[in-house]
Amino acid sequence: LTINPAFTGKFNGSFRVTGNYRNQWPTINNAFITTTGSIDFQLLKNKIDFTDNFGVGLMAYSDNSANGAVKFNYAALSTAYHKGLDEDGYNQIGVGFQVTYANMLINTTNLKFEDQLTTAGFTGVTSEIFNNPSALKSNYVDINAGVLYTGSSSEKNNYYAGVSINHITRPKQSFKGANYLLNIRTTIHAGGSFDISPTSTIHVSALQNLQGGASETIFGGAAQFKIGEPVADKPTSFYVGAWVRLKDALIPYIGLEYNDFRFGFTYDINTSSLKTASQKQGGLEISLIYAHRPNLEKDIRCPKF
Repeated sequence: LTINPAFTGKFNGSFRVTGNYRNQWPTINNAFITTTGSIDFQLLKNKIDFTDNFGVGLMAYSDNSANGAVKFNYAALSTAYHKGLDEDGYNQIGVGFQVTYANMLINTTNLKFEDQLTTAGFTGVTSEIFNNPSALKSNYVDINAGVLYTGSSSEKNNYYAGVSINHITRPKQSFKGANYLLNIRTTIHAGGSFDISPTSTIHVSALQNLQGGASETIFGGAAQFKIGEPVADKPTSFYVGAWVRLKDALIPYIGLEYNDFRFGFTYDINTSSLKTASQKQGGLEISLIYAHRPNLEKDIRCPKF
């Protein structure tokens, strides 16, 4: 749901719970620690056409920067409707919307100032005075939207493409009366899954973020290998692959899917000029997904990466 609100409700099952933890650049004073949790549901299954999907989701995530000196907390409500384009629902176009409440806070106890520096380190007392704690907090409401196409050319091949626009209203994101407006971020993403044997599948994906003159490009893929006997018609799978963040990092990935659970682990290896400061330790990321899927539910075409 952080990539595109149109992903809301786009999964096999009746509800999905996800959790994600990321520690980026830990050698640089724990630069960014991000924790995310979400739950989304497929609703009105008996009220709408069987080729359509309607989803609603809730998401909360927290960003701690500079060893906790700057904190961002977000709570979001998402909804999406996916309309079938053929009689089987193998091709769908979806539209999603998301409303986010954001809270920002500067924790001055974790800040160090120039006048604290002594020969023994930052051991002095600062002359900086913060008489107005409310000036170190900021709240705003944000609106995001996206579209997503998912399709299948056969029983073995699935693909998707989408675009999302974040910060549509350009909310004010600043402290102490400053007037900084958050730039609109556009995310373009696509991917696909291709069976190469009865027990193995290749998943590929690419993503580009564009915001305020900056850009980020990520692409890569993973191989899925089904192992052992299926449990309740749900195969156990092992995943291995890698993604590349262009001009920044190589991102190896391993994952395990068992019954309704999928666990993933990635580790960014810095390849940019930052690798000296980060000691090539770009970031650890752990994810866990649970999708409740009754055995009799029909498959829908949904992206995994």
